[in-house]
Amino acid sequence: MDSRLINGYKINAFSSKDDFLNRIISEKKILVAMNAEKILQDNDKLRDVVNDNIGYSDGVGAVIALKQDGLEAIKIPGSEFWLDIIDRFSNTKTFYLVGSSTAVINSTVKRLKEEYSHINIVGYRNGFLKNGDRERLVEDLQNKKPDIVFVAQGSPKQEFLMSELIKEYQALYMGLGGSFDIYSGKKKRAPNLFLNYQLEWFYRLIKEPTRVKRQLVLVKFFILYVIFA
Repeated sequence: MDSRLINGYKINAFSSKDDFLNRIISEKKILVAMNAEKILQDNDKLRDVVNDNIGYSDGVGAVIALKQDGLEAIKIPGSEFWLDIIDRFSNTKTFYLVGSSTAVINSTVKRLKEEYSHINIVGYRNGFLKNGDRERLVEDLQNKKPDIVFVAQGSPKQEFLMSELIKEYQALYMGLGGSFDIYSGKKKRAPNLFLNYQLEWFYRLIKEPTRVKRQLVLVKFFILYVIFA
């Protein structure tokens, strides 16, 4: 896989979703969505997780940074790609889901079973791990032996959890942020008008004004990786 180090984070470039799917078919690593906000995090622990696994261009910021460093890549939104994984492997792989609230994870599993009749979900639970829950989760993974584990807790919390889990149970892991909330209908993804013009961040800001501090990161990213690249 072609890759570049961007602010110390190794980001892999994929030419298509099929390219990505073909590369991960036999992997037992963590898929980490990389965007402008994550790239600018000065977090060595997170860097270690990303660099030991498979970081990919989830956001347009990562695509721009790779292009400025001479590497072409497409944007692969994690909120879509996890369903591409299920679509490709639902007949041959087993799945385990961790994340969000009990109501959301129940709705997510219900909808998955309706839309993918052959899917084999061997286990699932909410993302709120209290005392002893992590150990019970590891035990459940070891007993049920899923091929693919989706974890939706938000970053970098989900990356740190997956980096602990993979040491005790080997599988393909993928962090999904708020994807279960979107898939279950609790939250709406940006309309196509925003998506087509790479303005999903702006839609989120309109819907959640409290994100303004997080979105200021995009200004810093633009200065560092576009103007002064």
